[in-house]
Amino acid sequence: MKSAKHFLEEANAHVVRITAEQAIAKHAEGNATFIDVRDSADIAKSGTIAGAHRVPRGFIEFAADPESQFHKPIFDKDAELCLVCGAGGQAALAGKTLKDMGYKNVINVGGIGDWKEAGGPTED
Repeated sequence: MKSAKHFLEEANAHVVRITAEQAIAKHAEGNATFIDVRDSADIAKSGTIAGAHRVPRGFIEFAADPESQFHKPIFDKDAELCLVCGAGGQAALAGKTLKDMGYKNVINVGGIGDWKEAGGPTED
């Protein structure tokens, strides 16, 4: 049986993780799509990255599938998708799923705490 640790190691091996400072610079450029993969209760507690789209990890496959009735146009195969969560684990796992679905440019920006500590812009 695969463990959570195994899934996380596999995800981290496939999804590039950048520092909060690198993510803030990328955000300032305005060319990437930022997505918070936490559920709404967690986002309500801490806020999220300014302008980030909110797509819970449990819904990512439906939102990212162009054939799904729940597809969100923010999921563009050519877009740079930057994922954030609480500490980086959910973003890595969601990123691996997106890579498996054919998205090429997926980045894990880690946790919202690191983002805030580095001075990244936020919203409620």
